[in-house]
Amino acid sequence: MSDDSFVREVDDELRQDQIKGLWSRYGFVIIAMALLVVVGTASYRGWEYWRAHQAAKTGDAYLAAVELSKSGKQNEAVAAFDALVKSGSGQYPALAQLRMATETLGSGNKPGAMAAFDVIAADTSFDAAFRSVAALRAALIAVDIESYDQVKIRLEPMAGAGAPYRSIAREALGLSAYKTGANDDAAKWFRQIADDANAIGNVRQRASLMLDLLAGRGVAGAS
Repeated sequence: MSDDSFVREVDDELRQDQIKGLWSRYGFVIIAMALLVVVGTASYRGWEYWRAHQAAKTGDAYLAAVELSKSGKQNEAVAAFDALVKSGSGQYPALAQLRMATETLGSGNKPGAMAAFDVIAADTSFDAAFRSVAALRAALIAVDIESYDQVKIRLEPMAGAGAPYRSIAREALGLSAYKTGANDDAAKWFRQIADDANAIGNVRQRASLMLDLLAGRGVAGAS
């Protein structure tokens, strides 16, 4: 046997002895870490499956509640939506709460519906998109039951350039101003809609009609 072969064999023996020593001291740690990885992966997959299953169940329950509403069974629909608010998963509780507020409005209770939408708009646990829609719905109801100054507080932040709901907000502001005789303000809001190339088409048409009406009454900003 050459010296080089002998050295390699000794090195191999030493490495095997080192591995055996490491395994005897740390083998349980390696096994435990491997088990943790396996258990963790299985738990995560199980949680993902459970979450998807719960979301599907909640979605089915939401659609069933919507069907109850369409069938004219308002009391049953409200009870179903209320159950989803309390125990639904994902964003369905927010959707269900929006529908409950809509059912309240459909029953003719405008103050109650406005208050319900206000609650959703103020709830930071909901997605920002749901809160914005709720705030807008509350403000549109406010046009019928609150003063122009109160409506302005609600809607002016949504009426700025680039705001996603600016056309609807400006139209509601214009109608509120018109109702209270603030015709110059009404013309201002309708003019902003008419001059906005990106405004919703049917809203621009209604704004143009209102500007013609105001111009016929001699309102300077309408012409």
